[in-house]
Amino acid sequence: MAEDIRAHARYIPISPQKVRLVIDMVRGKQVLEALDTLRFVTNKAARPVSKVITSAIANAEENFGVSRDDLYIYRIYADEGPTRRWRRFGARGRFKPWLRRSSHITVVLREREEF
Repeated sequence: MAEDIRAHARYIPISPQKVRLVIDMVRGKQVLEALDTLRFVTNKAARPVSKVITSAIANAEENFGVSRDDLYIYRIYADEGPTRRWRRFGARGRFKPWLRRSSHITVVLREREEF
């Protein structure tokens, strides 16, 4: 069995809360099934998540020699990245901050064990 196969995407300009909605749909699935699911999701976060999974598949094939048919998503999570604070000026000289959040997406793949 190969080790954990990882891929990261950092500083994605989508809030982690929105990314986690997409991630929960593919957690624990076969890799090819997860990519098919993400292809039809209309959420904006589906594209970066599918890119990270595709990168992890490429890492598995190139570095470990594992077939993509044997892989499944062992762990996938989105951590909070840096938050940009944007200024929006309101009435009466007030200040209304906009928080532009970003996220870091991590995917860990493993090879399916046959018994």
